[in-house]
Amino acid sequence: MAKFNIISQFLKDISFESPNVPELFFKNDNGQAKLEINIDIQIKGAENNLFMVDLITKVHSKLENGDKSIFLIESTYSGLVQMEEEKDEEVKKRTLLIDVPTLLFPAVRALITRLTSESGFPTFAMQPVDFAALYAQKQTKN
Repeated sequence: MAKFNIISQFLKDISFESPNVPELFFKNDNGQAKLEINIDIQIKGAENNLFMVDLITKVHSKLENGDKSIFLIESTYSGLVQMEEEKDEEVKKRTLLIDVPTLLFPAVRALITRLTSESGFPTFAMQPVDFAALYAQKQTKN
C-alpha cells in the first residue's frame, strides 16, 4: 500500500427516486422485492500526486413480479487524496481502487441507510464491500 492522506471527502452527487409511491403503500400484494447493487470507482489524477477518487453507488429495489421500481438511489461520494511518490504503478492502483474506497464506503453506507429510513420503506443497510475482491474480479475480466 502506498502512503496517502485523504485531504477531503464529500458528497458530489445523490439522487433518490421512488416513482411508484404512493400506490406501493396501498397494495398488499406487491410480492417480493429484489435488490440490485452496483459499485464503480473512478479515479482522476492531477498534479502533485493529488487524485480524486469517486465511489459511485447505485442501489435499485424492484418488485420481482412486474419489475416495478420501489426505489433507486444513485450517489457519487468522493475523496481528494494526496499520495506520496510511488514508482510501482500496481501499488498505486491498488491503493486508489481498494484502500481509499474502503475508507470512503462507511459514509456512503450511512447515506443510503438514512435515505431509505426517511423514505417510508424498510431501512436498508448495505453490507460491507470487499474492495480487494472487486479489484481482483475486474483484473480477471481484463
